[in-house]
Amino acid sequence: QLQASGGGLVQAGGSLRLSCAVSGFSFDDYAIGWFRRAPGRVLEGVSCTSLSDGSTWVADSVKGRFTISSDNAENTVYLQMNNLKPEDTAVYYCAAPRETGAGCYSTLTWGYRGRGTLVTVSS
Repeated sequence: QLQASGGGLVQAGGSLRLSCAVSGFSFDDYAIGWFRRAPGRVLEGVSCTSLSDGSTWVADSVKGRFTISSDNAENTVYLQMNNLKPEDTAVYYCAAPRETGAGCYSTLTWGYRGRGTLVTVSS
C-alpha cells in the first residue's frame, strides 16, 4: 500500500514536502515513483528512486526544484518541492512497479498506486 500526503495550497515560489508511506511490501525491493496529473492533462512522471540499484530520476520540468529522498527506517519516500510554479498544480501520486529489484531506468510497469494528494500553487 502506498499513501501520499503533504499536499496543500501554496503561493508561487513556495515549498512543500510530499510524503509517500509504503506498507505491505519490502521497501528495499522496489523503485518508488512520483507522478502527477494536472487538470486536463495526462499523467506525468515526476521523479523516481530505487534502493535496489541506487538510481534516481527527475523530470526535466522539475529538475533543480524537486528532490526525491527516502527514509528506510520510516519506509517513506519524500518529494521536496521548492520554487513551486502554478503549472505544478496537480494531484500527486506515488507508485510502485510490478517489477522487483529494478532501478528507475529499467522498463517498469507502474502497477501499484495510492491515493493522491492535491497540490495547488497560486500565482
